[in-house]
Amino acid sequence: MAESSIATRRPVGSLQVPAITIGLWQVAGGHGKIDLERAVQEMKLYADAGFQSFDLADIYGPSEDLYGRFLKQKNDASHAYGFTKFVPRPGPMPRNVVEASINRSLQKMGVSVLDMVQFHWWDYEDERYLDAVKALTELKREGKILEVALTNFDTFHMNRILSSGCPVASNQVAYSIIDTRPEKKMVPWCLQNNVKLLAYGTLLGGFISEKYFGKHEPKRVELNTSSLAKYKYVIDQWGDWNLFQELLLVLKRLAEKYGVSISNIAVRYIADKPAVGTVIIGARLSIAEHIADNSRTFSFPGLDADDVSLIQAVVHKGRPLVGDCGDEYR
Repeated sequence: MAESSIATRRPVGSLQVPAITIGLWQVAGGHGKIDLERAVQEMKLYADAGFQSFDLADIYGPSEDLYGRFLKQKNDASHAYGFTKFVPRPGPMPRNVVEASINRSLQKMGVSVLDMVQFHWWDYEDERYLDAVKALTELKREGKILEVALTNFDTFHMNRILSSGCPVASNQVAYSIIDTRPEKKMVPWCLQNNVKLLAYGTLLGGFISEKYFGKHEPKRVELNTSSLAKYKYVIDQWGDWNLFQELLLVLKRLAEKYGVSISNIAVRYIADKPAVGTVIIGARLSIAEHIADNSRTFSFPGLDADDVSLIQAVVHKGRPLVGDCGDEYR
């Protein structure tokens, strides 16, 4: 596939973001030991293939350091994006506390301005999250941050932040074929307020792939990464393993129709949804890479109405996941 297809840019605030972003949360632990130098080399391979945006966090182990090393070594002058996060412990959020964290991220990533800072808050009853967003907005005005964003916020509290005079570019939330919580309230609100969604969990930690098609239901001991344990729970909330296999069968038939993989179909299904700015696909750097497969996501025109109906017919046999986005983190 042509690189231009992979790197199709979409507006997220003032940024032009590739439709697929590589997620580095798996370097935080629970997914195997990371070879840091090999990880940097693989980031360069992703960038060379057109995947030039990376999702990081101050709490994702060495992810910010890896990005800084990647910037020093990358092969061309094209702009790469590093979307980091601010995930503070509960407590007072004066300007100096917020700025100290931002300065640490700037230093680790080796940049003079952060492309995006995505803010996460653990407890909405503690309204000091409004102080944190205000401080981030001030730092944006002063040129330390290009875009302030959110992660795992629900619709009500996103609206409260915007109403306080603090605009945000995006909200990063779980969004997949079976986790459609964003479609209840968040997508309409985002379209009305020009806020984009950064979708993660789209492949359910790797469950939506050929690897699990036609296979027995994994035992607890076989859920040997943090992602597998997390997303097996999501599958169980939606339906049983037999129903999940029925979904994989539909996706496999569509993959064969378009000459792509099951994962490509699942990512494209979400990438083409209204309000989605980018889909974040996790990378187990130095352990496993899926550059060639990810590169086929936009190699076909897209799913037609009949394709979507086939998928939704199976999805609707399951139980809709309850609540708004991010409820599981409160």
